[in-house]
Amino acid sequence: MRQTFLKITVFLLFLGSLLPTSPAKAIVYFDITSADLRKLPVAVPYFVNKYHPDKITNKGRKMADLLGRALYLHGFISIVPPSVYNYDRGTDWKEAGADFVILGGYGTDKKSDMVLEMRLIDTSDNRMVLGKRYRAPWSKNSDMIRKFCDEVISQLTGTQGISNTDIAFVSDKSGYKEVYVADVLGEHVRQVTHHHNITVSPRFSPDGTKLAYTSYHRGNPDLYITSLKQSKTTKAISWRKGLNMAPAWSPDGKTMVITLSKDGNPDLFLMTPKGHIIRRLTKNAGINVSATWAPDGRRFAFVSDRSGTPQIYIMDLKTSATRRLTYEGQENTTPNWSPNGELIAYTGRVGSTHQIFIISADGGQPTQLTQYWGDYESPSWSPDSRQLVFSRSRNGKYKLCRMFIKGQGVIPMFPIKGNQRFPQWSPRLKY
Repeated sequence: MRQTFLKITVFLLFLGSLLPTSPAKAIVYFDITSADLRKLPVAVPYFVNKYHPDKITNKGRKMADLLGRALYLHGFISIVPPSVYNYDRGTDWKEAGADFVILGGYGTDKKSDMVLEMRLIDTSDNRMVLGKRYRAPWSKNSDMIRKFCDEVISQLTGTQGISNTDIAFVSDKSGYKEVYVADVLGEHVRQVTHHHNITVSPRFSPDGTKLAYTSYHRGNPDLYITSLKQSKTTKAISWRKGLNMAPAWSPDGKTMVITLSKDGNPDLFLMTPKGHIIRRLTKNAGINVSATWAPDGRRFAFVSDRSGTPQIYIMDLKTSATRRLTYEGQENTTPNWSPNGELIAYTGRVGSTHQIFIISADGGQPTQLTQYWGDYESPSWSPDSRQLVFSRSRNGKYKLCRMFIKGQGVIPMFPIKGNQRFPQWSPRLKY
């Protein structure tokens, strides 16, 4: 039988308050880049109140449900339905078909804070792989569950999970095109801008604490930055005549590449987050827009029609040397560089539709990811470079979807009112 393991190492992880002894445990690293990987069945029974362990509560159900959805988000885990083991935490987990089980319990300490305990157990030998105890205000319950999920993903794959990330996008839910931010599981969706006009191109800062975007509410497409710690105050940083569009933060957050048309032609400029121009990057070589940085901070990709049609180019920031990346198709736009630096996702026109493609940052043959009814546009990478979020249009309605670059199809995201466009996946956020 084909092995799904990338490697097996022996490692011990134990937090002393959970068990009196320290069970040695093999941590398994799964090759989750494999398209035909068998999903790992994990059981997540309802969490129990340690003072009333025999009573199932709505709170315990919600905790287990959130953790299950966070694990499922990563694509290589399937959740064993509670009905399979009749909601019994004392079941034979191996017999129930689970390779792993997560047992969670909660209570309250003397300060009325939440105490949350979770253990990941390998059912093959009933040994603990990972155990954590968290103390925090009850309002942080969701954060602690996501944190544990990301620890589990790290133990199983060697890469930190992405359950504590956000998606920024533009929606007309309020009647105007405003910027919204939602956590990746859709638990909390909030409106960030309140300009009552057209807002486009939201972009997270590298630390995920700020958003840059363009708004037309003063009659000109001006560039703004707002702190995500609040949603009442925003600051204009570029209101030059003409376009102030499509901000792209450098990986260190110290500079941005932005499209300005203050001199007539839409060109790229290097700018500080305070709006000061450092230097001009392109000059009258067609329309130049939609910059996206390489993780190394030395290069960026962008769209230009200098060859006659919109194509993707890469520029070396230090030398300004520029090379064309895409040659297939008559219209290739909205590039987004993967966090691991290997691939660039973009929107390509195929006949009368738009589809999502990926291509090596070194060039070569592109791969078409979507081949379905509708239009698929504006891809943005997850922090682990395994998934893309994008907008899908059918019958004139735009909704956000995601997909794994190694298959598994298109997965709709947020069932909220209004059209949803121009998504961007945040970096991993701090807890």
